[in-house]
Amino acid sequence: MEQKITINPEVSMQLMCGKFDENFKIIQDQLAVEIFFTGNDLLIKGNSDSVASTIEILRSMEKLILAGAELDLQKLEYLIYMTLRRDQHQLERLDGEVLLATHKGKLVKPRTKGQSLYCKTIEKNTLTFGVGPAGTGKTFLAVTMAARAFRNKEVSRIIITRPAIEAGEKLGFLPGDLQDKVDPYLRPLYDALGDIFGNETYTRLRERGVIEVAPLAYMRGRTLDNSFIILDEAQNTSKEQMKMFLTRFGSESKVVVNGDITQIDLPTGQVSGLQHAVEILKDVDDIAMVYFGLEDVVRHRLVRKILARYEE
Repeated sequence: MEQKITINPEVSMQLMCGKFDENFKIIQDQLAVEIFFTGNDLLIKGNSDSVASTIEILRSMEKLILAGAELDLQKLEYLIYMTLRRDQHQLERLDGEVLLATHKGKLVKPRTKGQSLYCKTIEKNTLTFGVGPAGTGKTFLAVTMAARAFRNKEVSRIIITRPAIEAGEKLGFLPGDLQDKVDPYLRPLYDALGDIFGNETYTRLRERGVIEVAPLAYMRGRTLDNSFIILDEAQNTSKEQMKMFLTRFGSESKVVVNGDITQIDLPTGQVSGLQHAVEILKDVDDIAMVYFGLEDVVRHRLVRKILARYEE
């Protein structure tokens, strides 16, 4: 079967095709079709279902470009995924969900259905668990929601922590004092905060104690009121550490716990505090669980394929 369509003349075919026609190549590979184009006229060849899906994808691409949305490879692959699941309009809805603007004016938006659910769940609940593979945006989105709550004066502090677990390497061999040794574990959090607030503003807020980034051990014995608290890499907490953390927050606080239970670096035989917590707290009111899948990976498109192979 073959079918012709014409793309809106206001749409740049360069944006439709992508660099070196990579957008069309991805569509052709994943849907087993052939796409030929002259100007804004396209000819699609393949079986009837594939041709119909391809036209839906191309029309969605057209709408996104006309709306001024950025169309990168990750977004295209997610659009293909959602189209094949008959939910292609979800991506168009996602593009209208703005979480906040960074210090450079870049709009931060959820990029997948799972990410959108995660952000809405954080808004609605006091404690949210985000569980899923690397690259799904758990950390960055949690920091984004914390920054939004702070800007809206819903909280007065942002506290972010993660366990300093030795992932096959020894802390003692790293140079410097204790802070120097744990800084590499906290670097992804520094980067996320710097992206949102700008390094100068972030540094100033940190010096004032408004933003705190610290190893999990520093949370013991504290009560944290009116704060947005994030525990990252929670799969590397013990049951005792998780219990300690989950009993730190006080009134007017919001808590997000993130982790990937496929990347546990605890000693063999030790139960992950994250695994234990999601099991015993799954039916408690005002506590919610969000599970990410491979379709939510927003890093380089090869990351999703790599993770899929490891799962196999």
